[in-house]
Amino acid sequence: AVTVSLLLGTAIGVLAAWAGGIVDTALVRLIDVFMAFPGILLAIALAGVLGPGTGNVLIALSAVGWVGFARLARAQTLALKTREHVAVARALGVPPPTIVLRHVLPLAAAPLVVEASFALAAMIVAEAGLSFLGLGAQPPTPSWGSMIRQAMQYLLIAPHMLVGPCVALMSIAVSANLLGDRLRDRWQI
Repeated sequence: AVTVSLLLGTAIGVLAAWAGGIVDTALVRLIDVFMAFPGILLAIALAGVLGPGTGNVLIALSAVGWVGFARLARAQTLALKTREHVAVARALGVPPPTIVLRHVLPLAAAPLVVEASFALAAMIVAEAGLSFLGLGAQPPTPSWGSMIRQAMQYLLIAPHMLVGPCVALMSIAVSANLLGDRLRDRWQI
């Protein structure tokens, strides 16, 4: 889901910034519409409409996850398209898709990768939330959210059953966020 969101959001953001004018305005309005709704509520609604299952959760999370990448890619492209090396490439007659692929995207990649590591943590937690609600992976497919839901019925008798999936979920989310922090510090973004 993070990969699909990254690719879709980057493509939309770069297209909006590079095209400018009415295309930029229309795509920014579309991004604003998606930003107006809380992402997890939209994912719950989409997963509810599509039905439970791993594939449907991936579709729902990808449908709401692209927005942050689009905003970041648009901002990076707006900043990079005025640089001298891009102006020189334009003056030499290099086609716009080549300029974007060779001169803009490599420089915009670092912030997008950092954003992807933060989005990874958010999507893991969102998937667990959807599975907890019964909209995610269905048994016998393992999911931390469904494990937590199953352990809830034994909370008073065996609370230790809840500890394992909760600690695992927390550990992976914290690890992904720490990875993003380290990458941001290393690349000085």
